[in-house]
Amino acid sequence: MTSPVKILIVDDEVDICYFLSRNLTRRNFGVSYVHTLEDAENQLQQEKPTIVLLDNHLPDGFGINYITKIKSKYPETKIIMTTAHDSPQDRSKAYGNGVDFFLSKPFTITEVNKVIDVMLETSQD
Repeated sequence: MTSPVKILIVDDEVDICYFLSRNLTRRNFGVSYVHTLEDAENQLQQEKPTIVLLDNHLPDGFGINYITKIKSKYPETKIIMTTAHDSPQDRSKAYGNGVDFFLSKPFTITEVNKVIDVMLETSQD
């Protein structure tokens, strides 16, 4: 039996955390969320999630600068950057740092589900 897919949401917007958590839990994913990079560090160690939905603008730093830290410790973890501040420079830096996908806010749950499905397919290859 395969272990359930674990998804960690790192976003300081509580509404987004509830929205994503509620919808992704319906798909039988193990979902947790935190609001800071410091809390993300603890969750990553405890859960070793399959996918991280990572906001860029967080109270204790920029998610874009945290990508390399996640990838160096957890190379199998897929990272989806989510941000309302979408610029070509941020996209370029995110991909350069190792992000797997870049998703602009506002997004729909359909968009999120499609990206997650692609991430899960590529992780099984």
